[in-house]
Amino acid sequence: MTSASGSVIEFVGACDCHMHVYGSRYPITPGATLRPADASVADYRRVQQDLGMQRVIVVTPSTYGVDNASTVDAIAEFGENARGVAVVDGTVTDAGLESLHQAGIRGIRLNLTLPAPVTLDELPQLAERIAPMGWHAQLNVPPAWLPEIAGMLKRLPVPIVFDHYGHLPPGTPETEAAIRVIASLLDSGKAWVKLSGPYIESLEGAPHYADMRPLAQRYLALAPERTLWGSDWPHPTQRAKGNAVDDAGLLDTFLGWCQSGSLAEQVLVRNPQNLYGFQALK
Repeated sequence: MTSASGSVIEFVGACDCHMHVYGSRYPITPGATLRPADASVADYRRVQQDLGMQRVIVVTPSTYGVDNASTVDAIAEFGENARGVAVVDGTVTDAGLESLHQAGIRGIRLNLTLPAPVTLDELPQLAERIAPMGWHAQLNVPPAWLPEIAGMLKRLPVPIVFDHYGHLPPGTPETEAAIRVIASLLDSGKAWVKLSGPYIESLEGAPHYADMRPLAQRYLALAPERTLWGSDWPHPTQRAKGNAVDDAGLLDTFLGWCQSGSLAEQVLVRNPQNLYGFQALK
């Protein structure tokens, strides 16, 4: 694999595990705080080609509430090398869940850092319903909540995937308390972490987000087999601030943090295969 800025790793089947698709034809949920301009599958394919990725995980953004049409349509357009993560609430029917599964959905997301249609109280019941399908629960929660909800997370009958480095700000007491919870879940084989969107918590910022490096390498050392990478394209939080993001630079920063091709291959290829159910490419 060759990134746009020249880093080379020789493997196939690399997966971007976190991106979104936006389109003006999809209704925006009332109260949505992020309302990016259109960002289509065709737009992303150019980024995907530049990054050398073959696979992709489409995540329903907060913009559309529990309407997963943008994600389902994108998976269909991408084809067999795409999977998705949906947003559902307690009103979803069993038939609705089965339809999402057939469309390529393999998890549900609770983004509780923004106004959300689903509350944390709904998670245990939703987890019981998605467990038979082999799905996971992807969480974006304030880190201060983690010590209090650790017991509930351990009891869930599904794997947990933490968005965006667990949303942990670097070098604070809050980070240490929260990462102990995440580390325990990683150690037990219960959890996964996405190294996506370093700009969300980084105080240093582009191009290298160096203050996020210790946290990233801590995760990579704790659980190299349950760490994922995602671009967070089209970077909705940064678009809202008017900030441009260098996708190739994000990938190269991650590759540098890995420090070895074998670890990068683990995170970009084998881990997504295991979590999302892809077949190995040859």
